[in-house]
Amino acid sequence: MRWRRGASTSDVIDVRGGGRRRGGAALPVGGGLGIMGVIVFIAIQLLSGGAGGFEVPAGFDTATRAPSGEPIPSGQDPEKDLKDFSVYVFNNVQATWERTFSEQGRDYQRAKLVLYRDGVDTGCGSASSAVGPFYWPTDRYVYLDLSFYRDMERQLSASGDFAWAYVIAHELGHHVQQQLGTSAEVERIRRSDPDRANEASVRLELQADCYAGVWAQSVFEAGDLEAGDIDEAIRASEAVGDDRLQQQAGRQVNPDSFTHGSSAQRHEWFDRGRERGEPADCDTFSVDEL
Repeated sequence: MRWRRGASTSDVIDVRGGGRRRGGAALPVGGGLGIMGVIVFIAIQLLSGGAGGFEVPAGFDTATRAPSGEPIPSGQDPEKDLKDFSVYVFNNVQATWERTFSEQGRDYQRAKLVLYRDGVDTGCGSASSAVGPFYWPTDRYVYLDLSFYRDMERQLSASGDFAWAYVIAHELGHHVQQQLGTSAEVERIRRSDPDRANEASVRLELQADCYAGVWAQSVFEAGDLEAGDIDEAIRASEAVGDDRLQQQAGRQVNPDSFTHGSSAQRHEWFDRGRERGEPADCDTFSVDEL
């Protein structure tokens, strides 16, 4: 992917230079990619700004804290190139959604990107990097440990800059869902009809994959895609399918337990968004078959 340095860091909170380290609370929070079999627990924050609640898993550290720490000085940052690329992608994805919302007569409220190491404090408690990248609706932050880039390459065979870009675009897809009220509706289903909770979660995650595809199409239209980029994103989407993660964990594949969708489904919905670049094509909730 062609990109340019010098992207604005006004929406970036870099706490990699201090703060929590591995060994604190390590339970997952909502909206991640499904890494290590993460279970999604969806929090709500309505478009109007009112906060909803969610049932916190037993043992989760719920002390409310803001991310703490400080950035690593640029000249001493071994991840500077990856940080700069991540910030560029984060801003580019948000610019795409700002345009889309504006065309629909809506106001887009920008998310923040938190860069951390090992563990981080969120608006609803603390989490470790073992959960993978995630979006937290109550503070509207995307949380990203840059070491996950290496994990994708070594553990998931999903390498490449556009695979990483797909991860960021997926998490910002959850931010779009939060603003449109989709996350709130899924939370309502989870509470009122537990038998449909997993299916609703899968539909939510596949829609975020489709939204990532919508952004990928905007990159193509801008002339910034390079050979192999889409293949990298597709490999990444397939690598975090529930069926593949269950197989890698030595478990029997159980579709009833899926929370994010199969590898084939994640590939399909990313491609669906990419083909036309239309968010309207990403309505995973109105189709019978995913």
